[in-house]
Amino acid sequence: MLQLLQNIRSGELALHEVPAPAVAPGEVLIANQASLVSAGTEKMVMDLAKKSLLGKARERPDHVRRVLEKVHNEGLVSTYRQVRQKLEEPLSMGYSSAGVVIACGQGVQDFKPGDRVASNGPHAEVVSVPRNLCARVPENVSLESAAFGVLGSIALQGVRLTQTTLGETVLVIGLGLVGQLTVALLKAAGVRVLGVDPDASRCELAVRMGADVARPDLGSETIEQLTGGLGADAVVITASTKSNGPIEMAAGAVRQKGRIVLVGVVGLELDRRPFYFKECEFVVSCSYGPGRYDASYEERGQDYPAAYVRWTEQRNIQAVLDLMGAGRLDVGPLISHRFEIGEAARAYEIIESGSEAFLGMVLEYGGKEVARREARGGKEVARREALGASNSTRHSFGTSIRLRAASGKSGGKSRCGVLGVGNFARGVMLPAMRDAGAFEIAAICSAKGVSAAQAAKTYNAEVACTDEEEIFGDPSIDTVFSFTRHDLHARHVLRAIQTGKNIFVEKPLCLTVEELGEVEGEVARREARGGKEVVRREALGAREEGGELSAGGGRETPLVMVGFNRRFSPSARLVREHFAQVAAPLTVSIRFNAGDIPAEHWTQQDEEGGGRIIGEACHAIDLATYLCGAPVVRVFAESVGGDQPGQITDDQCFITLRHANGSISNIAYLAGGDRAFPKERVEVLGAGRVAVIDDFHTVTTYHGGKKKVTKGKQQKGHAEEIAEFANAIVAGGEAPIPWEELRATSLAAILAVRSLREGGVVEVSG
Repeated sequence: MLQLLQNIRSGELALHEVPAPAVAPGEVLIANQASLVSAGTEKMVMDLAKKSLLGKARERPDHVRRVLEKVHNEGLVSTYRQVRQKLEEPLSMGYSSAGVVIACGQGVQDFKPGDRVASNGPHAEVVSVPRNLCARVPENVSLESAAFGVLGSIALQGVRLTQTTLGETVLVIGLGLVGQLTVALLKAAGVRVLGVDPDASRCELAVRMGADVARPDLGSETIEQLTGGLGADAVVITASTKSNGPIEMAAGAVRQKGRIVLVGVVGLELDRRPFYFKECEFVVSCSYGPGRYDASYEERGQDYPAAYVRWTEQRNIQAVLDLMGAGRLDVGPLISHRFEIGEAARAYEIIESGSEAFLGMVLEYGGKEVARREARGGKEVARREALGASNSTRHSFGTSIRLRAASGKSGGKSRCGVLGVGNFARGVMLPAMRDAGAFEIAAICSAKGVSAAQAAKTYNAEVACTDEEEIFGDPSIDTVFSFTRHDLHARHVLRAIQTGKNIFVEKPLCLTVEELGEVEGEVARREARGGKEVVRREALGAREEGGELSAGGGRETPLVMVGFNRRFSPSARLVREHFAQVAAPLTVSIRFNAGDIPAEHWTQQDEEGGGRIIGEACHAIDLATYLCGAPVVRVFAESVGGDQPGQITDDQCFITLRHANGSISNIAYLAGGDRAFPKERVEVLGAGRVAVIDDFHTVTTYHGGKKKVTKGKQQKGHAEEIAEFANAIVAGGEAPIPWEELRATSLAAILAVRSLREGGVVEVSG
């Protein structure tokens, strides 16, 4: 399918062929018929993208601080690679569209295929949007008009925040697209509307949209006269400028104890005096309304009860569409241009050059015949045509694109498929896979498709897709890498074993004891039934393989590897060597200065991320296992408490472990510190020896009264673990981490959380 993307680094904006997204749980898959270019917002994005690196830094000093922290903690080279990778990411453009539902994900019951909906989907032929960001389009509203729904909700939220009532006066400063919608919505609410904008033609349009008075020269004195000396009851600022002019004008125009609502982006160097003497309120509106940027609402579909939050962002979008259906909001006068999606670049050329007047620019999908039929009143015919176009689009584009012809294996490389290409995968793991020289990346899969297409081009993959079965079902792929969110890991491991493919899954292996039992059972069953060759022949229907299918060096069962990278770091191996001749039990102390992550972040959700002990402290459990030379057999954990413990306490805890050889280890996983402090420290003591790892770039050892310091660049073992995994597959070497240790570490992390909940010692069963 086609999607409009912008390169953050170069500023280049173009249509790209990307895989159509697969419908995800809690989301609605929509074939767009129209989308609206929000000239103000998208122009800011374009301007930022075209700036130099220094210019970008000046615009976002918060990002600069984060980069400097990374340099301090991870080193210049690693940080440079990650920043460069981030700048290469394509940015989706657009956030207000309308179309026809193709399919609904698991848990979505309020929409059905064939429904006409507005959403905040980007400029793309097919979009997958969370259910709470969709609203149903009334029968008598065209999809072209419905494409204004989301932008209209931004205006409506600003109107709601004015708290004005029938007969009051509101001044709108800035009469661009959002300003015009604000004027119309205020008029529909029975409010007297004044408007001001430097562009006289926009003032004239505002009068058509419902403003009582709109002029470029409208000042505070005139407003005072128009309101009988009172001033405006409220002011809505919808302008976009770095100037303080709008806020100064608002302070002069608003009445005593009135309200100023900022919807746009303006300079905010406030003069205290007018605010002080008028005792007026100043409020910043947050986009579509309550629910915006709340992951629980937007991503997980948890609605707010209407009794407590009457107007959420979804209900605001629906209210705008309902006003259109009732004939109280006509957006037709706001449309200045229409372009087919293939001509989208022309719209942005006009915005950037200012060569002609513009306001509402609509991008059209699926041909103009549907729109013409809607205009003639053939709604049902139009709907069926649109749905037919959606289905044909779905089948035509499928869920993948082929970037190059399939190639055979060369040089004994393992053909692999990659699931998930987030920041960590792009910045760390994919470069490590490339550098290992043992993998041919055949296919890359991501939920939305854009990141998969970009990564596939970068790493010369044959296929970019959004359906993981294209990887698991490809008999030529013998290895899978899963870099997805944690709740998908167990499923991917099971699927890989069932299809006879080796799998590297980022930590954790799974989230629950039940999932671990399923994985362990599948491993045992496959080994009992004869291993990888039998499994493959079963999966392929006994197809003749000719010896080409497996790069596993004769391995009997698929190889399962979890991304516990610390044990592969040069620092950890140096410490292990230091204690190589020691038979006595060791004591190990590992401290993670983990840094705070908000309670609403996906990693903190039990069902999605498993929490930070299962999701990250597992690294420390595995490292302790490696350094002690024995798996964990007993776990006890305690976390902070008291009168004000905070929403999340699991990530401020101590975990004590007993190992099978009598060694003990203590893990301090602590989120309460400062990021400027080094992140990780490891201390190992035993038999008259000591070793200390400081952030995986310095190792200090003590023995016989002598001290030795080894320094180097920070290496946490990512490249080394990939190299070990490659060797095990291609050369048929031993598993980099024995299954017994993978199992014990995964179980220990899960049981550490149980210990926190139940308050006791938990045995790690064999």
